[in-house]
Amino acid sequence: MNENEIISTTFPGNIGLVLIADSGSTKTHWCVVRNGVVVNEILTAGINPFYQTDLEIIGLLAEQLVPKLETGDIERIYFYGAGCAFPDKKILVSRALVRYFTNSIIEIQSDLLGAARSLFQHEKGIACILGTGSNSCFYDGKEITQNVSPLGFILGDEGSGAVLGKLLIADCLKNQLPEWLSEKLLDEYELTPATILDNVYKQPFPNRFLARFTPFLLEHIDEPAIFNLVYDSFDAFFIRNVMQYPLEEMQVGFVGSIAHYFRDTLEIVASERGITVSEIVQHPMEGLVQYHNHKNP
Repeated sequence: MNENEIISTTFPGNIGLVLIADSGSTKTHWCVVRNGVVVNEILTAGINPFYQTDLEIIGLLAEQLVPKLETGDIERIYFYGAGCAFPDKKILVSRALVRYFTNSIIEIQSDLLGAARSLFQHEKGIACILGTGSNSCFYDGKEITQNVSPLGFILGDEGSGAVLGKLLIADCLKNQLPEWLSEKLLDEYELTPATILDNVYKQPFPNRFLARFTPFLLEHIDEPAIFNLVYDSFDAFFIRNVMQYPLEEMQVGFVGSIAHYFRDTLEIVASERGITVSEIVQHPMEGLVQYHNHKNP
């Protein structure tokens, strides 16, 4: 099964409402669409089948999504999610959704394909995600044809919120930051070395914990130690990921909060690598609504 195969459960439906989901490890953005117009938007916690079981996802849906929808009115669901590049993970998410959307056609795809469709519609391009995690691909206008594995925040995810937070915390605890800056970080977030180690090594979702510190990085981006940390991590993202794709005359676009808020630094790094960034959007939903509005089901 390739990246773009559909994991779906098909039932008769004639209501015409479409539910589109953009899900990362931190949050999920749901939009109910009728004839290309968004009629309802809901935010829930993130869904990532690498970190959650189907029962945990079912519980999240029951608590945060289902009470805000008429589930029987949803004809089709397009779910784009972190961790949904593999068939077994797609099945896990589909199994959770079908518990409540029994009359819906359900398609599960990766957040990376969602980013590519949002950025480029049916044109070629190199799509990148910089959010809690990071990822990239070459998109031929129809499907993903090349992907450098992101490997997660321990082995990869260069430039992501989790990795930026990891680098910041490590520099703080290893005395690599100005003393006043380290003290401010620990005070502002009420941190001790013990609480940091507990959250990183013992508590669930350490990537979410580490990504919490990106506002601090943005606030102090003019400090050389912070700018260099962010610059080097973005540079590593380009070297270890983007520069492995065919770049000649190819548009390079970004989706995600890190790309959006750190746009200035990101564009400096790209320029110094000879790469022109064609577009940076915080959320892919507007492009996904457009994509599915102009795509026959």
